[in-house]
Amino acid sequence: MIFLALILKKHLFKLLFFSENVAFFLKSVSGSGSNPKPGAVSLAHRSILFLDELPEFNRTVLEALREPLETGHVEIARVNQQVTYPARVQLVCAMNPTPSGFFPDDALGRCSDTPEQISRYRQKISGPLLDRIDCHLEVPPVDFEALSGKPEAGAETSARIRARVEQCQALQYDRQGCLNTALTSKQLEALVVLDSDSKQLLEQAMNRLGLSARGYHRILRVARTLADMIGQEAVQTVQLAEAISYRSMDKTQ
Repeated sequence: MIFLALILKKHLFKLLFFSENVAFFLKSVSGSGSNPKPGAVSLAHRSILFLDELPEFNRTVLEALREPLETGHVEIARVNQQVTYPARVQLVCAMNPTPSGFFPDDALGRCSDTPEQISRYRQKISGPLLDRIDCHLEVPPVDFEALSGKPEAGAETSARIRARVEQCQALQYDRQGCLNTALTSKQLEALVVLDSDSKQLLEQAMNRLGLSARGYHRILRVARTLADMIGQEAVQTVQLAEAISYRSMDKTQ
């Protein structure tokens, strides 16, 4: 395990980083042993838990994340005691597109994996776990010009993005007293009233991707946040479509 703690102004920023070569040390990310102790997901409470090479982790380790991602806490039951640890984290994961590390349509033909091998590789991540991850993004290779050249004119800086995020958070606290992530399903539905076009789009996405009720509400939550990021009162079709586009891994399950 690699633990990083960075002091940013008056805030403590924590990042817990795990790679697959330490996964066997973790009987459970939630805590283990006869004398319960906080596991990785509790150590990362109110911060970031980053899992690199996600499909290489032990399946049991990954499935142990399902409860804390849903409830924000971990319960460990032993013969003589039951312990509850806080575990509200921002989970960030990374993985290769295929076992070989290249996209199937790689222009240089470097991907030698068969469709069956790619399917088995991606199915190491269960549907219920993917269901609990709000955004799935495919990151294409970066070419030489992009790496070596100057940033594009008008490119948004990290400082500007941070300011927008802080403004978005302030808006949510003023509106409902909490961040969107803490809203119940009923509260969320009251804040996201879809017009007929948006309802039709979401219905098509649910049927095409086979989304669950949990996936439905996670799309609404992301769409609500996207609207908040631009200070927009109502969620429109464009935000809903963007939220749906972030469910790319659902297509491969």
